[in-house]
Amino acid sequence: MDKIKSGLIGCGRISYKHIEAIANLYKEVELICVCDIIEERANAKASEYVDLLVNKNVEQEIVKPRIYTDLDEMLNHEKMDLLSICTPSGLHPVHGVKAAKKHINVLSEKPMATNLKLADELIKICDEAKVKLFVVKQNRLNSTMQLLKKAVDKGRFGRIYMILSNVLWSRTQSYYDEAKWRGTWEYDGGAFSNQASHYIDSIEWLGGPVESVTAITGTLGRKIETEDTGSAVIRFRNGAIGNINVTMLTYPKNYEGSITIIGEKGTAKVGGVAINNIEKWEFEDVDEDDKLVASSNYEPPNVYGFGHTGYYENILEVLKGNAEPSTDGREGKKSLELIIGIYKSSREGRIIQFPLDLY
Repeated sequence: MDKIKSGLIGCGRISYKHIEAIANLYKEVELICVCDIIEERANAKASEYVDLLVNKNVEQEIVKPRIYTDLDEMLNHEKMDLLSICTPSGLHPVHGVKAAKKHINVLSEKPMATNLKLADELIKICDEAKVKLFVVKQNRLNSTMQLLKKAVDKGRFGRIYMILSNVLWSRTQSYYDEAKWRGTWEYDGGAFSNQASHYIDSIEWLGGPVESVTAITGTLGRKIETEDTGSAVIRFRNGAIGNINVTMLTYPKNYEGSITIIGEKGTAKVGGVAINNIEKWEFEDVDEDDKLVASSNYEPPNVYGFGHTGYYENILEVLKGNAEPSTDGREGKKSLELIIGIYKSSREGRIIQFPLDLY
């Protein structure tokens, strides 16, 4: 098929990873338009895309993406195959629905919504429009996490007893003050919903369906509506116990983003600042994958890692008809349901059973 034409809405901090991924795959996809309510920010991202292509010395004409400040106008004037949504979380389903109704495939940053009702609506409308819905879960593609997942799938742990995760990061008050939507229930959610979203996805991806959760959250150091700190204890259907500890108050900067699995025949920890370094890898049986541990470690430029390009590669293959989505809307909804359950448990002070029967 011809080169895939992509648009992007929301030119905040995560948008660079999408622009970078599209530029990396310039032979197959082209960013034709960007949208943000702040025109200067949209213009800056369009220029960023051009600069990335120039630095690659691409052998093709480089066209700067057209700039919009209104999504409806962009959707009415542009013919695109894919819209990448990088706006505040509460707007992801709103913008996704608009694109789907124009028969444009939807790529949503995490989380896909801030409540299950809107997530279900987005899934339904994408189904009705016969367009693909992708939800970014780039951490699954990290080399360290791929190796860990293979060990789980091969049964190297035997029976899994515990899956633990720590997200011990720092977000200053100035970070929240930079954008009014940050730290609000309507548009963002708190540390679990925003910063720890990928780790919650990882826990469920590795441990399987969740039976129940109990959680405590608090707003201890930041002037925001939502939580900046919390802990959740999970019971998986297979009997294993999970735990995730999250805080945005770590002094003086991001310290740890980790996943640990403890099983009857193996123990492994993927740690570092953002699950980028295998710190423990010990199993009863030897496997060829053990030789890959050192080479799978890497130093990320930021907590987002390098997974966005790989995620876009999967999208391109899906749109060509050669693959299935690595994480579609229904897969993306699983971690959202767990996040909602964590908040429900903290608010009501009780164990929450899954699946959730109420929004």
